[in-house]
Amino acid sequence: MDIDFFEKHKTREALINYLKAQQDNALYQKVLDQYAYENELQLLQAELVSLQQWVQREGKKIAVLFEGRDASGKGGTIKRFAEHLNPRYIRVVALNKPTEIEKQQWYFNRYIKKLPNAGEIVFFDRSWYNRAVVEPVMGFCTKEQYERFMTQVSEFEHMLYESDTKVIKFWFSIDKDIQQERFTSRLNNNLKKWKFSPVDQKGQELWDSFTYYKEQMFSRTHHTFSPWIIVKSNDKKAARLESIKYVLSQFEYDEKGENYPSLFTDPNIVDRFFRMAKQNDS
Repeated sequence: MDIDFFEKHKTREALINYLKAQQDNALYQKVLDQYAYENELQLLQAELVSLQQWVQREGKKIAVLFEGRDASGKGGTIKRFAEHLNPRYIRVVALNKPTEIEKQQWYFNRYIKKLPNAGEIVFFDRSWYNRAVVEPVMGFCTKEQYERFMTQVSEFEHMLYESDTKVIKFWFSIDKDIQQERFTSRLNNNLKKWKFSPVDQKGQELWDSFTYYKEQMFSRTHHTFSPWIIVKSNDKKAARLESIKYVLSQFEYDEKGENYPSLFTDPNIVDRFFRMAKQNDS
């Protein structure tokens, strides 16, 4: 490319039109796809700002739970949710393993302290549902502790519902081969090696056990007042966009749709759990 090319394509519109004309060039198509994604994400993030301002004014309480297998894209999605929101009125909660004192407390105790106050949105990067899947799979809890949790959790969430705390429960669904690809990518990236933990290492080996407990969790804790929302996250970017749309669609906030008029989610990516449906995340 010489200087004449840049003279002819000074504006963003001119450059985009040029790239669109090069339909057979995979690299150019990748650039266009990234541009479209970033543009759509920015519009949705502007909607999130409107949602947050409404939450503040009306004193609403929103907790968004992100669950799923390791490397399913939870952290990256939370980052996009929170990126342009006022940090004074949002929190991202990613708890470490419980302390010795916390182990002696009621299981939900340390999560109750992190729930949203009036006017806040809280994003849980894993939540109390650790005890429904990760802990029994990895042997971090006893059978009695697991059963006690499964008995109590629906009552706990119903109390939150009755106290006007809106809880949105996402499960990010990923295929086994995609998970392995992402693990390999992390290990080969010096900036992301910290993301790979001993628990991750067991993810592939204990895949079927995770599947069993995940299905038990869906079956026993999916309710009309607190449903499970399945997000197919093999495509990380699509999962981010569609999960943001889903959250926005749940509220009638001021100026809704001014930045992004259609907030209908793609049912091929985001859908409610159905007890009679076969789950693809095996």
